[in-house]
Amino acid sequence: MSVQIDQKAPNLKVSKWVQGMDTNLDKQNDNVVVVEVFQVNCPGCFMYGIPESIEIYNKYKSDGVSVLGMATAFEDFDKNTLENLQLLLETGEVVGETKKMLQADKISYKIPYPVAMDSLIKQSGEVTKEKMDSLIKNQIPNFDEQPEDYKNQIYDRVKDYFMSKEFSAETFEMYSLPGTPSSILVDRKGILRDISFGQNGLLESKIQKLLNE
Repeated sequence: MSVQIDQKAPNLKVSKWVQGMDTNLDKQNDNVVVVEVFQVNCPGCFMYGIPESIEIYNKYKSDGVSVLGMATAFEDFDKNTLENLQLLLETGEVVGETKKMLQADKISYKIPYPVAMDSLIKQSGEVTKEKMDSLIKNQIPNFDEQPEDYKNQIYDRVKDYFMSKEFSAETFEMYSLPGTPSSILVDRKGILRDISFGQNGLLESKIQKLLNE
């Protein structure tokens, strides 16, 4: 079941904490929590999302804000692996499209906060209506009111999407993330307050608002 804004934020589904101590949302000591979700093979994550989250970490780490990193995989499963995440965190080395777009073998900065690998479940090939509904209704809130032809087209597209996937990334799907980089924002009480995709320049103001509550 997908989590909704203004509901309790469930703990991240983690296969391994690659950097930092084992932790999770329920261990952040009443801090505001930012979870930066990225893929290893995602140039935009390394050009925009991760640098922004590092800036947030450095600026607010003493002011009641925790930043956690979550590497996920919803595509390019040969590149977005635990092994490549470990390589990145240990040496700074990048792969695939990230390496191509950055025109460098390594990133020029270190990620200072704890980073985990999303829990990846091997797909069985079975795609249930419940699973499709969970994804669709988070993206199209008024889906049930749409014409039958439109709904059938969406079901076909979503089924093709699931059938093409080698793995299911549990945290990515539980939070119904639209892609990477994405930021999950949780308030001091553990309530999910915001999910943002890409970099829109609003994350810091949203954090400040939660700190002032």
